[in-house]
Amino acid sequence: MKSPIQLTEKAKLEIKSTLQANKIPDTYGLRVGLKGGACSGTFVLGFDTATEFDQTYLIEGVKVLIDKRHLMYVIGVSVDYEEGANGSGYTVSSAEKK
Repeated sequence: MKSPIQLTEKAKLEIKSTLQANKIPDTYGLRVGLKGGACSGTFVLGFDTATEFDQTYLIEGVKVLIDKRHLMYVIGVSVDYEEGANGSGYTVSSAEKK
């Protein structure tokens, strides 16, 4: 099954590091979803356990959880981790639709 989202190398390393450093159990994965309406919603990321509404993907060693109701809105997004002068954190960007 093709992965619906992309994880950059920096994001994968940071996710794995965070899971290990915080001793987060294997039952948790990275949740990628939306908050708010489909058109005006914002992307959300967090560590969570799967629910009956989720589709679970294993993307290069990282368990990713996506609510089936959000799947069509997150297909094609890229998750990155950036470190800058204003701090560091994950970024989510959607692929430009042509």
